[in-house]
Amino acid sequence: MLCSSSRAIENYNPKLASTFFQNSTQKFPRMLPDYDPNDSEAGMRLLEDLTTNAYQIQKQVLKGILTQNSQTEYLRGYLSGHCDDDDDEVVFKDKVPVVNYEDIKLYIERIANGEPSEIISAQPITELLTSSGTSGGQPKMMPSTAEDLDRKTFFYNMLVPVMNKYVDGLDQGKGMYLLFVKPEISTPSGLMARPVLTSYYKSNNFRNRPFNRFNVYTSPDETILCPDSKQSMYCQLLCGLVQRGEVLRVGAVFSSAFLRAIKFLEDHWKEMCTNIRTCHVSDWITDPSCRKAVLIVLNKPNPELADLIEQECCGKSWEGIIRKLWPRTKYIEVIVTGSMAQYIPTLEFYSGGIPLVSTMYASSECYFGINLKPLCDPADVSYTLLPNMAYFEFLHVEKNNGELSQEVHCNGVVSGQNDMEEIETVDLMSVKLGHYYELVVTTFTGLYRYRVGDILMVTGFHNNAPQFRFVHRRNVVLSIDTDKTNEEDLLKAVTQAKHIIEPLGFLLTEYTSYADTSSIPGHYVLFWELKTKGSNDLPPELTPDIMEQCCSTVEESLDSVYRRCRKKDNSIGPIEIRVVTHGTFDALMDLCVSHGSSVNQYKTPRCIKSEEAIKLLDSKVVGRFFSQKTPFWEPYRIETNK
Repeated sequence: MLCSSSRAIENYNPKLASTFFQNSTQKFPRMLPDYDPNDSEAGMRLLEDLTTNAYQIQKQVLKGILTQNSQTEYLRGYLSGHCDDDDDEVVFKDKVPVVNYEDIKLYIERIANGEPSEIISAQPITELLTSSGTSGGQPKMMPSTAEDLDRKTFFYNMLVPVMNKYVDGLDQGKGMYLLFVKPEISTPSGLMARPVLTSYYKSNNFRNRPFNRFNVYTSPDETILCPDSKQSMYCQLLCGLVQRGEVLRVGAVFSSAFLRAIKFLEDHWKEMCTNIRTCHVSDWITDPSCRKAVLIVLNKPNPELADLIEQECCGKSWEGIIRKLWPRTKYIEVIVTGSMAQYIPTLEFYSGGIPLVSTMYASSECYFGINLKPLCDPADVSYTLLPNMAYFEFLHVEKNNGELSQEVHCNGVVSGQNDMEEIETVDLMSVKLGHYYELVVTTFTGLYRYRVGDILMVTGFHNNAPQFRFVHRRNVVLSIDTDKTNEEDLLKAVTQAKHIIEPLGFLLTEYTSYADTSSIPGHYVLFWELKTKGSNDLPPELTPDIMEQCCSTVEESLDSVYRRCRKKDNSIGPIEIRVVTHGTFDALMDLCVSHGSSVNQYKTPRCIKSEEAIKLLDSKVVGRFFSQKTPFWEPYRIETNK
């Protein structure tokens, strides 16, 4: 099935299109239609118009971006003398290359070091958003502008009518959303570099958000903005418990963060009950803004509520604890796609049958799409890209001439780095049902034909706008929280650890890994098959101290985001190495071959997703070792010009 351009033009609505250029006399047209987030019917009409007119809106978005930024140093180098109003799109695709972060890193670092924004953007760059993806061990930095905050606000507002369509009565209560800020730094230019959600929560757009009941949270802004993650977590959960009778929805951005909050509650509920019973905030909560805000919520001693919470939390099992503590909850809003899908069984255990909802697809580079069927099964979540967010292109992804890769049968991984074959890009309206693509974006903030690194599959269409299922991140093999470890990073880290055992006469003959989320927080597990030179036996000289040193070395060798999650955020547990008996990886190959892999083409998978394969490896384990120290981490530094 091909969503044709002719169909899009047939259904084109000139009246809607004109709204995107209603400010075209301004220097920087916003292309954001006016919309009252309290008017759900108007919101749904706008979504219908956006998706019906996706083709024309995409053309207008590209025209607007090029008109605005054609004189930047970056675009001028490619388009000077070639841009023509009649064939902007053709010239743009012909002259401007598709790029990775390494191709544009220097431009962004120049801005971070004080050079003018006009290098890449006609609008002033007001901050740099740090991506959880890494470059050279450091987070990537994405340019952002003041106007882009309005685009994010528009995007969030579009979620409101969709949820109101499927869930009644959301205006009759509050949301217990656990939201947190992360570390930020000031670059040499004075621009702040920080995660995209930290940027949004600290913005006036968030703090002065227009009143609508969908934006009413149990967490006071002061608790969300608290830089101490432990104090923030405690205060937000305490406020959520006090207001339990008003809570209609709960959630966090990532599934991992929500489950970490449940584990935190498991460890601190008795203390919270004491706070509720006495109307006193624990003395270790030292942030003055948090203390003041929480005391306002506590209001007065409430022993009855404390007793009720204690009764629910004292049970033998915490199965269904969300429904027990917040009985009016209609859904849990967390991301359950991509690497977060591994947390679905644990979420379902705690939820008590409450639906899991993934509402949106976004990144540091751009906000992309909305789930128009939010109550669908987590395995069926698809996102409809909003055509006014950016200009979208797609690189077709081939999988071994249409067949799943051999690793899939054993791994459960959809595709690996070597399975991808790039062809020229197609636009948003030309993608085909059931096909896989890598997303490429051109944004209003200075990214041009940028490969986001996300692999998507087309699952259908809403009007003329395609819908996509998020499959996975390109090259990423391990992820627990916001960390993204690819095969190359893992190899480098394991190689560093090998240097410890090789002088002692030990050889690492094979290894693989998986993300163990059976505990909270989850952690990386490495399976190592070892031998001594001239022998297949595992000698007694391989002491726990040596293996624990190997664990720590692997962690120290992983990137800044992983180390931050381990040390600062406590969202990843200590890495574990499980030593297996000789012949284990031969047995793993036999298992993969029995599931359809070719002996001739078999390669040891560096990440295991198959439960059967993990069970096999675990049955061969002869020793388990954990890192005994947290890795070194400090906020990353911006390279300065010499």
